[in-house]
Amino acid sequence: MMESNPYFAVNSSASGYQRAFDYDHRSPSSAFPVVRLRGLPFDCTEIDIYKFFAGLDIVDIFVVNKDGRFSGEAFVVFAGHIQVDYALRRDRQNMGRRYVEVFSCKKQDYYQAIAAEVKEGGYESDYRASPPPRPKRTQNKDQMEYTEILKMRGLPYRCKKSDILKFFGKEFNLTDDKINITYRSDGKATGDAYVEFASAEEAKEAMCKDNMEIGSRYIELFPSYPDEARQAGSRSQR
Repeated sequence: MMESNPYFAVNSSASGYQRAFDYDHRSPSSAFPVVRLRGLPFDCTEIDIYKFFAGLDIVDIFVVNKDGRFSGEAFVVFAGHIQVDYALRRDRQNMGRRYVEVFSCKKQDYYQAIAAEVKEGGYESDYRASPPPRPKRTQNKDQMEYTEILKMRGLPYRCKKSDILKFFGKEFNLTDDKINITYRSDGKATGDAYVEFASAEEAKEAMCKDNMEIGSRYIELFPSYPDEARQAGSRSQR
């Protein structure tokens, strides 16, 4: 069951799900927080999309089907426009072997996609009626399972390993080889990095730096896993 959110309302009806939004009175900074994905693998599931946007607060995922088949496109609604800004940074990142496009769209695009599927009678499928469990929200980081790996997000694009060492300070015995700054296929930094600490306990202690600054940027920290760090590193080397 979806958590209540000021951006999103769901009412049940005999014809399917009805989404009602009223944002005409909101400022542009509070525009409806949705992005569109294109180029998804055809065996993609909602859980894959949750993992692709790991760390972001997703309110809803709507996968687009045409003629009963998955089109490779989806819409993702977030908890706010700041989340959308972070989501757009994942444009051209990999899901499996596919580069996924992430781009801005209008709320009308989202409405029209839903309306088209309702018209085809495909919206009330079992797949949509039983969405996967949502990942833990970012504000519950203290309750998440920790390993020795932390993920950093929101780094300045010219950030160096030396900047990350200064960010964590001397109380954490980090070295350059424990820091992996990730890059896109075009050589541009993603704004993410993975840092390996001596232990899971030390990584959890380092969370005290969450939302502190490097330059003018607030840096978010998230618990991560060695496999995620390795996969991100392998994508950076392609």
